[in-house]
Amino acid sequence: MAISNIRYGEGVTKEIGMDLQNLGARRVCLMTDKNLSQLPPVTAVLNSLAKYGINFQMYDNVRVEPTDQSFLDAIKFAKKGEFDAYVAVGGGSVIDTCKAANLYASGPMSDFLDYVNAPIGKGKPVSVPLKPLIAVPTTAGTGSETTGVAIFDFKELKVKTGIASRAIKPTLGIIDPLHTLSMPERIVANSGFDVLCHALESYTALPYNMRSPCPSNPINRPAYQGSNPISDVWALHALRIVAKYLKRAIRNPEDREARAKMHLASAFAGIGFGNAGVHLCHGMSYPISGLVKIYKPKDYNVDHSLVPHGLSVVLTSPAVFAFTAQMHPERHLEAAEILGADIRTARIKDAGFILADTLRKFLFDLNVDDGLAAIGYSKADIPALVKGTLPQERVTKLSPRPQTEEDLSALFEASMKLY
Repeated sequence: MAISNIRYGEGVTKEIGMDLQNLGARRVCLMTDKNLSQLPPVTAVLNSLAKYGINFQMYDNVRVEPTDQSFLDAIKFAKKGEFDAYVAVGGGSVIDTCKAANLYASGPMSDFLDYVNAPIGKGKPVSVPLKPLIAVPTTAGTGSETTGVAIFDFKELKVKTGIASRAIKPTLGIIDPLHTLSMPERIVANSGFDVLCHALESYTALPYNMRSPCPSNPINRPAYQGSNPISDVWALHALRIVAKYLKRAIRNPEDREARAKMHLASAFAGIGFGNAGVHLCHGMSYPISGLVKIYKPKDYNVDHSLVPHGLSVVLTSPAVFAFTAQMHPERHLEAAEILGADIRTARIKDAGFILADTLRKFLFDLNVDDGLAAIGYSKADIPALVKGTLPQERVTKLSPRPQTEEDLSALFEASMKLY
């Protein structure tokens, strides 16, 4: 169990300058994106750095939904700057980019594909020491401040992949709920759906003692180990918060309690899935994001088409959990009950359908696009979507139910229309 260091509370961002002083940092790299660089979360960090006389350089060229090229641009900046500490202020895109920059600047001789997950990259264990990284999340979503995972779009293959190693986990996550007040409605929704799926997938993942083969050496044990008794606690707790507060956080930007609770739920789910892993919703989401054609989501100020990660994950969730439920139906039923289903007369064999229906109703209530067809996909795209899911073994192998290419085709087809 790799544990994350978290500091939580309104206004705790003002302490970041002292943290960097305490680390003895002399040259700090501050990473963010162009939108956030003008918003209160970055201002709060800059004020603290100035107050404590921290010498820093700012990189605000992070791409929302990063690519291999945008990672490489950030890595180049990090190598040139010879930094001794990093600060990431943003959502998962910023924090993941900063993790990658720290990794490759700390081991400048390594080739980019060395640490990228197999089978796309070589998936080598990280053996170089990294510099301290403080993550300041501004979305209530990815939980990236708690995990050793960095995800990007590999443009050449039109598929998302990433780097997974406990070594790249941030030194500290500063969770300041004031930062969530900068989030527009759809970003609250989509990042909240990521929390929902992190919790559901890690709770229903293949149990840790059924994952095989056992690694020949503990250094090769994956960050994602399957569902386990410790992650279960975090996942269920996060799910309860999502059930109670996500709708409120989306519908009312002034609901500080709901937004603060979702910010914490994001970290809770991160601690859970950061050790247990995710499975099919995430595995199938990577080509949904990677093959995007013209979809531009509301509330995202970007110059390229993109499917927000949380949306790409949640659209397949009804089909996925209907498919996986036969392995651990009682867990699926428990999740449905937490999300509001009445299971008093439910039969255990209907667990998958009940959870799928509960999710559909949840998404419908929140005006989520009606399936993959609504974001520009058709049946003709299914072979390419399946092909993009096959290399995602790091997560697909954690599905409690093994799947064939035909199964994946059927899941994509069932996700074309939700309502």
